[in-house]
Formats: sequence, C-alpha cells, structure tokens
Amino acid sequence: MVEPSPPSPSLQIPNHMVPPPLDPPPQPSPSPPQPQQQRTSSLFSFPSRPALRVTSEFDSDSSIFLHKISCKLFDSLAKLKVSFQNDNKGQIFEPQLAFTSKHLSLHYDLEEQNAFVKSSFDVGPKLHFRAAHDVKAQQGEVGVVANLGDPGYALELSSPVPYVGYPKATFKFPLGEVSLVEREEEEVKKTLSISGIAKGQILNGICTAQYEEEDLKLRYCYKDEALSFIPTISLPSNALSFALKRQFSPSDKLRLELSLFPFFPLHI
Repeated sequence: MVEPSPPSPSLQIPNHMVPPPLDPPPQPSPSPPQPQQQRTSSLFSFPSRPALRVTSEFDSDSSIFLHKISCKLFDSLAKLKVSFQNDNKGQIFEPQLAFTSKHLSLHYDLEEQNAFVKSSFDVGPKLHFRAAHDVKAQQGEVGVVANLGDPGYALELSSPVPYVGYPKATFKFPLGEVSLVEREEEEVKKTLSISGIAKGQILNGICTAQYEEEDLKLRYCYKDEALSFIPTISLPSNALSFALKRQFSPSDKLRLELSLFPFFPLHI
C-alpha cells in the first residue's frame, strides 16, 4: 500500500528580494495666489523736480547784491537761469532770463524787453559756424572757424551784420592768438589794427599777456583746488587789480576784488 506523499510546501521568496511597492505620485500643491501689481496711473505721475542752484554775490564798492537761480532741464541738455540785482533798500533791478543749450542760447532782458540769440554748430569735421543777433538793435555777427591740420591751430573769419568792411581774421595757436581787423579813425578813414594774446606757464600758475589798441595787460593766475589768486597790471595806465577766490564747498565760495592805482610810474 502506497502512502500518499505529503503536500509540497508553497514556494516562498525571501523578503530582501521583493521590491518595495511604488509610492503614488505626489499631488501638485496649488500655487499661492500672486499679489496683483498695483498699476500706477500715468495721469498722476509727475517728472522729478529739477535741482535748483542759488548763488548770491555782494559788491562792497556799490553795495549791490547779485543773485542767480538756475536749474538743468531735459536730462541736463539745457539750462534755465534767472538773475537779478538788488541794493541795500531792497529795490530789484536788471532782471534777466537765460535759456542755454548746446547749439542755441537765448538771453532776455525784462527791463529792456530785448532778446539776444546765439547759435553754433559744426558744418563738417573741421568747420564750425557761429552766429549772434541782437533783436532790438537789429545787429549781429557771423563767423566761421576752420581747424587746421595740427591740433590747437585754427583760422577764424568773422564779420558784423549788417556787413561793413573786411571781415576780422584771427589766427589761433596753442599759446595764444593774433587778430587783424579793419577800423575807422578820424584822420584816416580805414586802418588795420593788430591785437593778440599769449599764454605761458610760470611756476605754478599761468601768465597771460594781452595787447589791444596800444594797451598791454599782464595777468597772472594761480589756482588750486580751494584757492585762486589773480593779480593784473595794465600798461601804460599802470592800473593794478587783485582778485581772490576761496572755495569752501562745491556750492559755497567767496570772491574778493580790489583795484589799485600806483603812486609811482612804471616803464617798460
């Protein structure tokens, strides 16, 4: 008699060979509501106010105050300036309005009700044109400047408007300039007059000699970051003058001027 075989045990797999169950994919979290950007209405937006610069000067000889108020416009492309004077009684006189830019400037005198217009621009790489006109006097001047080959050398021709006589010729060089102009005198109708200016560095300053109509003016200028000293002598009148400037801050400065006449003659 054959005995029945015992049932075979079920096939078991070790736990370390069973892969873990996959986690369900995470649900996307709802994004937080974004704050709404506040819209600035262009109806109530104003441009930034330009900075004002106020300057006051006092003349001790005439006891007169000179005031200037200026501001820059159009991202510093133009400048508007108002100037006037007042005495010790508070009376205001000589009010003027000025508008200046790179190619055009306009000065208006409120008392005289007169305007002075100036304009300048480049005609080519080496040619510059300028013009000025007095509206009330109906007079002006036009000029053309030609830059020569070397830097610092130029030739300028200018003439008054209405046109009278030959134009004025000026030759400019790095150390100065020489001008030749036609002028009228009582005895001789028309003569040629020569004037010139020359500059040179002496010690820590610049010396300037200017000759015009038989008058010679010698000027020395010493200047550093905070102080400027400028003595001047005129010959043959022997007139002496001194100017002193002191800079305390970018917006505060002091200026003194003194004129003297020597008691002894000077000869050159």
